[in-house]
Amino acid sequence: MNTDYQIGQDNIVGKLGPFGFDIHNRVFAISALASIIFIVLTLVFPEQAGSIFQSVVNFSTGTLDWYFMIVVDFFILFSLWLVVSPYGSVRLGGADARPEYSYLSWFAMLFTAGIGIGLLFFSVLEPVYHANVSLPLSVLPPFGEDGALNPDAIPEASALGLAGTFLHWGIHGWAVYVVMALALALFTYNKGLPFSIRSVFFPVFGDAVWGWRGDIIDILAVFSTLFGLATALGLGAQQANAGMNFVFDLAVNTTTQVIVIVLVTAVALVSVWRGLDGGLKKLAEMNMILAMLFFFFVLFAGPTLVGLDGFWTGLVTYVKELIPLSAPFGREDDAYRQSWTIFYWAWWVSWAPFVGMFIARVSRGRTVREFVLCVLLIPSLFIFIWMGVFGGIALDQLYADPESSLVKDYVIDNYRPELSVFGMLNELPLADVTSVLAIILALIFFVTSSDSGSLVIDTITAGGKVDAPRPQRMFWATVEGLVAIVLLIGGGLSALQAGVTATAIPFSIVMLVMCYTITKALKGELRRIRG
Repeated sequence: MNTDYQIGQDNIVGKLGPFGFDIHNRVFAISALASIIFIVLTLVFPEQAGSIFQSVVNFSTGTLDWYFMIVVDFFILFSLWLVVSPYGSVRLGGADARPEYSYLSWFAMLFTAGIGIGLLFFSVLEPVYHANVSLPLSVLPPFGEDGALNPDAIPEASALGLAGTFLHWGIHGWAVYVVMALALALFTYNKGLPFSIRSVFFPVFGDAVWGWRGDIIDILAVFSTLFGLATALGLGAQQANAGMNFVFDLAVNTTTQVIVIVLVTAVALVSVWRGLDGGLKKLAEMNMILAMLFFFFVLFAGPTLVGLDGFWTGLVTYVKELIPLSAPFGREDDAYRQSWTIFYWAWWVSWAPFVGMFIARVSRGRTVREFVLCVLLIPSLFIFIWMGVFGGIALDQLYADPESSLVKDYVIDNYRPELSVFGMLNELPLADVTSVLAIILALIFFVTSSDSGSLVIDTITAGGKVDAPRPQRMFWATVEGLVAIVLLIGGGLSALQAGVTATAIPFSIVMLVMCYTITKALKGELRRIRG
């Protein structure tokens, strides 16, 4: 371990505060106070807040679309360069470090923390919507202006709809996580610094990183994590509520969604109290098993070959169209890019502190090459299989019988995205059973996201400590739920998108600087290994 980087770090180590909290005073106080002020103001002035949120979305997606596209493309190139460079042999934690978790447990935790509710919410919605409404590239839509189906347009439109979905959930997003997680792992395990975002910037600011400059970085990370999580929790509440309406005829409204958030946050608090191994790890593994059962039922109860073809066709088209879909300029589909892709890139960046810190926490002992390849490719491949099968089956249902298709009703005719997966399940056997399972999966994803998010925010606000008191983590789990609630009240989906994009703009700049500090740290590690 390199101790040269440890100068002055005692300035940020958490101190015992009120209620037994072990906090870094400035970061905790400012983050907590600002969060509470935001919650109160949004509740008191919901209409004004909604207007502001929509303005933020319009500016971020309409004016800065080119910026987000370039930044995320760069993260992919940087990650791939690390794989082929000599730096790939560096081991996180030093030459003698070995992984704490098996591949199965590691992948399960990556799966639940880094993917979450999106697998359920978007797996039917996106392929169908892109193929029939937004179309990632300009092709003939299957349904003409008169609503008549054009069979000749189906294959190309379906393939592009799946490819557009793969774009948003594939290697671009995971490259964002790679940068954040690798930076934290290197400076924590190899350089001996606190497990905090600010530690990554020691090569830039030196000892000054333990002062106000580091405070700003950590506070940005807290807000980025809060709003990224709130978006996921809000979407999760909407889908759980929609599923309960579909199965039990429970009303769909903001009140019900708030109740869902409150109940699930209460369960998350129990998981937080049990700790990483006793709570989150067990929930993650259980969720992995339930998700696999759910996936294989859909695959084999539905038209199996159609589902597998959806995966393969989507993958081939994704690879073929990856560069055009990733290009920041010279495209004809501005509405698609600004409405979908830019929101996703901002969401991935906003989630980066949360998921990146969590991935770093469970990845000690991996080599850089192993780490980058596994984090970049394994979850992406899993997502492609899942969304290819679900999307392919949903598209087949849609075109086989458009007049009675619930998928068409929920995605194209009467846009109710939270119901899209239930529309697909309705045409398979045991629809009531699988719909209940989908609700349970959504709720567990909800819990694991809240749990792991509170762990990360707690670590940041405790000055990098990973064993801060439980009440402190419970405090942040509660705040996450409250932020999700006020965003739903203050503007629904627009508010959720605004929270993500507003925090992603400054934090993307922070992450670009991280690429430099990662390179500098790896140079030092490689020099030490070679003697």
